Amino acid sequence: MVTVASTSSEKFRNRAAWISAAASLAIFLLKIGAYRLTGSAAVLSDALESIVNVVASIVALFVIRFASQPADHEHPYGHGKAEYFSAAFEGGLIFFAALMIIGESVKALLMHEPAQKLEIGVLIIGVAAALNLVLGIFLKRVGRKHHSEALVASGAHVISDVTTTVGVMVGLGLVIWTKIPWLDPAIAILVGLQLAWQGSKIVRSSWGGLLDEMDEGALENLAQSLEKNRHPGIIDIHHLRIIRSGSFHHVDAHLVVPEYWDVLKTHTETTAFEGKVVQDYPFDGEIAFHVDPCKKSYCEICNVENCPIRRAPFQSLRPFTVKSLTDGPTPTNQLAYETGNR
Repeated sequence: MVTVASTSSEKFRNRAAWISAAASLAIFLLKIGAYRLTGSAAVLSDALESIVNVVASIVALFVIRFASQPADHEHPYGHGKAEYFSAAFEGGLIFFAALMIIGESVKALLMHEPAQKLEIGVLIIGVAAALNLVLGIFLKRVGRKHHSEALVASGAHVISDVTTTVGVMVGLGLVIWTKIPWLDPAIAILVGLQLAWQGSKIVRSSWGGLLDEMDEGALENLAQSLEKNRHPGIIDIHHLRIIRSGSFHHVDAHLVVPEYWDVLKTHTETTAFEGKVVQDYPFDGEIAFHVDPCKKSYCEICNVENCPIRRAPFQSLRPFTVKSLTDGPTPTNQLAYETGNR
């Protein structure tokens, strides 16, 4: 079994989390200043979402540091799944903030409290939106490059915050133009509904990571790496599964090799193959192969030259695709695989 983990990625993830925490706090203070100046329910809704950014960025900071710890006796697969808890927590906070926004907006709608100095408020939250856009793009890029679910979730939320702020700005522009005061809380209610939907999507995505839901993108990347590095003797791979632990992936699969290979030959060839695949795979990780003998039932898809036990001519390799890797053996080999018949 070959394992690869990156310490440089951990440093980038931690640094991005610190930047996120500091920037989110500064942007939140800007929006609170705009709310105190205007008394606008829509601006308050935007500020409440920023509270989520601040809390979530602080949680992500500690979670990312915890998730970067290496595997130990108590956690043999590492600590990476903590990142999914961080993302789920952030999604839950967004949903809770949405409920608060809707509640405050309904109250403002019933009490008919007019907003003031909206022009200045729009300018302030416009600056906050620009800062959030830069922060969100930065977090998503670092998260994707260094495979951090927590940073990707934070970046997605920050960018959705930009969309929310732009919507609030447009809405406040309508209030200024039409002089209709109830538009302000009405816009805030729409913002709350949009955030509730966004939060539920983040929770759903994180739940899939915690339950090791199939990740088509990761499987596609792995299939490409396996296909690129296969060599004669790597006959077939099936029953492949990935356990995701944050940025670290543990891969289990059945590998079919020529039945006449001895233990030393099998170990040497599979270890070399594993090493090349893991190096090409975009995630940190390890591969554990369960080795199956070919049982003379794979001759037509085996390109080993001068095979002493071949009983059928080679025709073509079975391509490594997501379907072929995750399914069982090919139908023609299934009986031999299950019974051991030759």
